[in-house]
Amino acid sequence: MKDYYKVLGVEKGAEKEEIKKAYRRLAHKYHPDKNGGSDAEFKHINEAYYVLGDDRRREEYDQFGSFPGGGAGGFQGRGDFGFEEIWKNFGGGFNGAVGGDFADIFENFFGFDFSGRQRQSRGRDISIDIILPFHDAIFGTTRKILLTKKSSCQVCRGTGGKDDEASSCITCSGSGTVRETKRSIFGTFTSLSECPKCRGRGEVFKNPCKTCGGAGIVRRQDEIEIAVPAGINNGEMIRITGAGEAKQNGLSGDLYVKVQVEPHKRFRREGDNLLADVDVSLTDALLGSKKEIEALDGKIKIEIPAGVDSENILRVRGRGVPKQRGGRGDLLFRVKVKNPKKLSKKAREIIEELKKEGL
Repeated sequence: MKDYYKVLGVEKGAEKEEIKKAYRRLAHKYHPDKNGGSDAEFKHINEAYYVLGDDRRREEYDQFGSFPGGGAGGFQGRGDFGFEEIWKNFGGGFNGAVGGDFADIFENFFGFDFSGRQRQSRGRDISIDIILPFHDAIFGTTRKILLTKKSSCQVCRGTGGKDDEASSCITCSGSGTVRETKRSIFGTFTSLSECPKCRGRGEVFKNPCKTCGGAGIVRRQDEIEIAVPAGINNGEMIRITGAGEAKQNGLSGDLYVKVQVEPHKRFRREGDNLLADVDVSLTDALLGSKKEIEALDGKIKIEIPAGVDSENILRVRGRGVPKQRGGRGDLLFRVKVKNPKKLSKKAREIIEELKKEGL
């Protein structure tokens, strides 16, 4: 006997909302279309929620240790409720809006939405990492990479045919879909799925492309240009739509680029500001001066005010990190007063005089 509470990872006395949250989390995790997904686990999760998500079915399950007619096609074994009741129990109804849970289950199982349209298939998403110098992450750059992946065949332009001469697919009678019967926790359903012969095109070429073998897809190395926006943070992700793996008669997947930013030997980032230490001599700290410093985007002159102390912050506005909505953060310099290690006789005499004045 299946322990539905254990399947969803909840206690027997769990509230209905807790069961619902557990179901959504697990359904998202084990969805067959996801990496690491499991068709078997996904079905077990939906079966458990079908029973525990309804008060009456849960009561029967708690009382008898099982659900009459449960399992794949289980609700067909009972005469006191049917598909309409199940639909309503999941938050919808034939005359009302369909509830989110049931709509998701229906689409996940059969590949169709409630309008009867088949979901358009997509190629696999790809995830890569790139390492950027600190300067490029602050001010933005473009990076070209070579990526080996499934791409649309350039010879046949992804059609799979050597030429345009094609005939109607016998398997699906030119419709691009075939009827398929599936069994689930809701019973037996007849649905439409992509024709395996023509891959949903509805026609087959008399002369398949020799380069891709009629698949319309080949594995090759493509050059992809990545536009890195100014001000990107370490660990942020860039999504390039359609740069993932191609799929015949479907959409290409996406490319996800995770950015790793190399640390700078002098500057570090704090939000939209850049921070660096600046060494100031004792005399400059006492009397004040102007100092030329090499910033990330060129040389800059800053004013050292007389009497500045160590750890004081000197701010240069508008020379920090570029912001998404325009403008830039600030450039901050933390003062480090450097005391001389050795003093000449004359310097010592001068300092002794300053000491007498209480300085």
